[in-house]
Amino acid sequence: MGRLDGKIAVVTGAAGGIGKEIAGAFAREGARVGMLDNNEALLKEAVASVPGAGALVCDVADRAAVCAAIDGYASQSGGLDILVNNAAYFHYGLLTDMPEQVVDKMIDVGLKGALWCLQAATPHLTARGGGAVINLSSVAVSVAIKHAAVYSCIKGALDTLTRQQAVELGPQGIRVNALAPGPVVTPGASSVIDAQGWETRRARTPLRRLAEGADIAQAAVFLASDESVSVAGVTLKIDGAMTVMGY
Repeated sequence: MGRLDGKIAVVTGAAGGIGKEIAGAFAREGARVGMLDNNEALLKEAVASVPGAGALVCDVADRAAVCAAIDGYASQSGGLDILVNNAAYFHYGLLTDMPEQVVDKMIDVGLKGALWCLQAATPHLTARGGGAVINLSSVAVSVAIKHAAVYSCIKGALDTLTRQQAVELGPQGIRVNALAPGPVVTPGASSVIDAQGWETRRARTPLRRLAEGADIAQAAVFLASDESVSVAGVTLKIDGAMTVMGY
């Protein structure tokens, strides 16, 4: 018996990395998963690896498209119990050099996309008597990261959104929480971080271990399941104690 048997979930940014890992973990625990991403080719491959998953080709920055995708999937599947706001667009660089269009895209995908998904999902979660929302934050909210000013601000806003919505939606039985990973070894991250870079990050982590996508996925299963029935408004750090280490 799975920990998410009978649950229906939507995971955004699910074509790869952490989103794909979460979708797979949910499916293995018995959930039916709608995998949402704007990269149709990668999403098709990802969906094929997750039993029973559905493909929702959608740009989370497009409010109308988000509402249509989530409404359609909930209607087809019989409702919605879980939303994971994982989609993000990353661009690192000096704030003083950041082009306006890049800042706009990061905010449109990383913050406004989460808002639109929440707007679309809340009526369906409420109709099922409650459910779980999981926002993907970052340890960048707690520690300064070079060239990540815009990214950090967006993740900080998601932390605030998590607390606000936990209070606002709690009376409807909807638990809103966030996950804040530290450095996570994923194919995407490894395309820009070499072996020495990973070793430097590992050495700075008290546990001397870097998280993998599966670690984040297991934490998401906990927050999505009835095991966390009294947990709301929390940002759970998965960083090997990196953010609490003194220097």
